[in-house]
Amino acid sequence: MWTVSGLSVALALALLPGPGPAGALREGECEVCVTFLGKFYETLKNNDVKFNNADIEKEILKSCADAKGKENRFCYYIGATSDAATKMINEVSKPLSYHVPVDKICEKLKKKDSQICELRYDKQLDLTSVDLKKLKVKDLKKILEEWGESCKGCAEKSDFIRKIAELMPKYAPAAAKARTDL
Repeated sequence: MWTVSGLSVALALALLPGPGPAGALREGECEVCVTFLGKFYETLKNNDVKFNNADIEKEILKSCADAKGKENRFCYYIGATSDAATKMINEVSKPLSYHVPVDKICEKLKKKDSQICELRYDKQLDLTSVDLKKLKVKDLKKILEEWGESCKGCAEKSDFIRKIAELMPKYAPAAAKARTDL
């Protein structure tokens, strides 16, 4: 074994900082999982739910029944929706019952199903400054969908813009006040 200043090379290499644990999440990874479970855990604490598997699973099913978009897709992946093909709810409820940090739970879920950590939230449009006329119809439909609304009878892009302008005071009041072009 080689020595450098009294230390063996092997020991010196062992003391060097490495890349960290192989399964550790990087910044921004598992965005939907970490966010959804973080909010869910806070809800459990605030509502004084008993931290046992059965009660946590019931609460997950309730939360997932109301979930939309990427969070609904996350619920599907863990088996908390009625149409899910797999059931991994216990992979969430059991660690939560022991107050395991949500990022650690998401790490374990990633090992079971990598799709869970591929979920990302869509970037939010700033309705105060975006020019609705320059958006694609697909994006206009997405705005309405996020609000839980639809545009029945809309055939033209201008119909969607008119519907968004009509609903903006209800769903985005700050944007409605800031806009003068609608």
